[in-house]
Amino acid sequence: MTQRLNLSSGISIPPLELPPLRLPEAPTMPVPTLEIPTPQIPSYKPLVAPPSDLRAPPGVKGGVNADPPPKPTPSPPPGIKSITVPYINQDLPVPSNDIIITAGTTATVSVAATLTATAVFKRLVSLFKPIIKQAWKRLVKKKHSSGSSYLPGRLGYLRRPTQG
Repeated sequence: MTQRLNLSSGISIPPLELPPLRLPEAPTMPVPTLEIPTPQIPSYKPLVAPPSDLRAPPGVKGGVNADPPPKPTPSPPPGIKSITVPYINQDLPVPSNDIIITAGTTATVSVAATLTATAVFKRLVSLFKPIIKQAWKRLVKKKHSSGSSYLPGRLGYLRRPTQG
């Protein structure tokens, strides 16, 4: 490896010598041993709860729940009747006749007013459309005859004659 590099100019450069690379031996590591996992099973202490319909045994008088309390029946608000639905025996609340009549009348009046206003508006549009068109044409004709451009801004150049 003592070969020299010669350049065309006649200068020779000696080769680059690097020191030898000496690495230390790899350390020996012990093989890891893994312990077998032991699961922790959840546990609980059972609760003993008496049933809700607990009664004293026959022959014993008194006790906490000797007679079951009566179930409270909800009373409907005033003005609300209830009917029993056959086959399922459930009470269904129904509003009074006054409330039903008021709601029906209000709905009928609002629908009638909406339909009437729509019809009147369509009729007025068809009547006033030719009148408004004629008035617009007269206004445009009057503005145009006065010499000023009725088109504002950049569109005004379209009406002026071009010079070529």
